[in-house]
Amino acid sequence: MRTLPLAIAFSLLSTFAAAADATDPVRQVMKITEDNWNTVDSEWKYIFDPDPLARLFSKRFQAAYAEAAKHPAYETENNQPGDPFGYDVITSSQDGCPLQEVKMNSGAGASGMTDVTVTFKMWTCVDEADVKDSVSEVHFDVIDEDGKPVIDDIHRVADGERDSVIEEMQSIAKGE
Repeated sequence: MRTLPLAIAFSLLSTFAAAADATDPVRQVMKITEDNWNTVDSEWKYIFDPDPLARLFSKRFQAAYAEAAKHPAYETENNQPGDPFGYDVITSSQDGCPLQEVKMNSGAGASGMTDVTVTFKMWTCVDEADVKDSVSEVHFDVIDEDGKPVIDDIHRVADGERDSVIEEMQSIAKGE
């Protein structure tokens, strides 16, 4: 009789463990990003607002953001630390079109980190064929922290080179 409740409990635990995979925080960040670029009528939602920052990003990332935010890219209305970026860090742009052909691929985890790659087209509303068909690539370093997957760094790929948002925030914090 005890076996059945234990089997159900283990089944539920494995279901919850499987549900919280490395792509979960990336999917949420990409949902916010896609929503932002899909319409000009709604208010922009920042992936680094207090709630998503606390839920979706590592403590290391949060600390780097807090330091960088002391050097906002633009003036804030309430004299609070502002956004240190003057652009959308996922698309690496201030302008763009609704994101198209968004694809996500999760690599095998290594050394406690899983690389989640996202590709998308963000210039499909532009008339120039080479720009219109260009594909953007972003990598997310996802780690397990306090029993849940969180984003530890973001890397945009351009001309075969990967950057690091953590390194960018550290430079901003230093006033560079």
